[in-house]
Amino acid sequence: MVECVVAEDEELLRTSLLLQLGEVWPGLRIVAECEDGACALEAIAEHKPDVAFLDIRMPGLTGIEVAAALAEVSPHTQVVFVTAYDQYAIDAFEQGAVDYLLKPVARDRLQTTVQRLQARVASGSPDPAVLDALLRHLAQRPAEPAVAPPLAWITANSGRETKLIMLDDVAYFRADSKYTVVVTAEGESLLRTPLKELLEALDPHQFRQIHRSTIVNLRAVASVVRDDSGKGTLRLKGRSETLPVSVPYMALFRGM
Repeated sequence: MVECVVAEDEELLRTSLLLQLGEVWPGLRIVAECEDGACALEAIAEHKPDVAFLDIRMPGLTGIEVAAALAEVSPHTQVVFVTAYDQYAIDAFEQGAVDYLLKPVARDRLQTTVQRLQARVASGSPDPAVLDALLRHLAQRPAEPAVAPPLAWITANSGRETKLIMLDDVAYFRADSKYTVVVTAEGESLLRTPLKELLEALDPHQFRQIHRSTIVNLRAVASVVRDDSGKGTLRLKGRSETLPVSVPYMALFRGM
């Protein structure tokens, strides 16, 4: 049976896509439904699905970033990008002969995509050069004006004291039960904001998720070492502790 991961951050659109897939591809087995890029990457690394539907704009890791990691975590997975109208991305998909779906997903378009996917799954693994060329093209797109500037500072609690913490001073964030721990050179403080919500507000060029429970400030990273199992150990500048990097996230450090 063909297995599939579906990653779409809008619940109604995700539910609609799942229902339509059940109708046009009854033999498809959905092994994971995800609402953010981190969940999608972990699910793909765990299940090694035949197919992945990836929203290109998701909290944390984008669908493009998840796709870029597939060569290491699941090279045989066929990718279909799901996107709102975006002429630059559509042109790139058309030129690269990569499947995509426009939101809201039309049944006839999905049917055509499924027929192509079934043929590709039967023929074997995708050509990595095609996806690599697409990702390079998308990486060259002009920067879009930010809707809102990324956070510059946060407030966190340390005992009875409420601290104003500049994000440049943060080494990393760690999920801890109901709270998020903020780690700086001065010690640890607590945030009530969940890690997932925090990730959406942080500058993705400066902060990266490296584990289900950890977001690191890339400016605080000294090195990343990969072990024989594919996991990583991240060393921080000026700090003695190390941080574990899950296997799916190691692909994000290929350029370091």
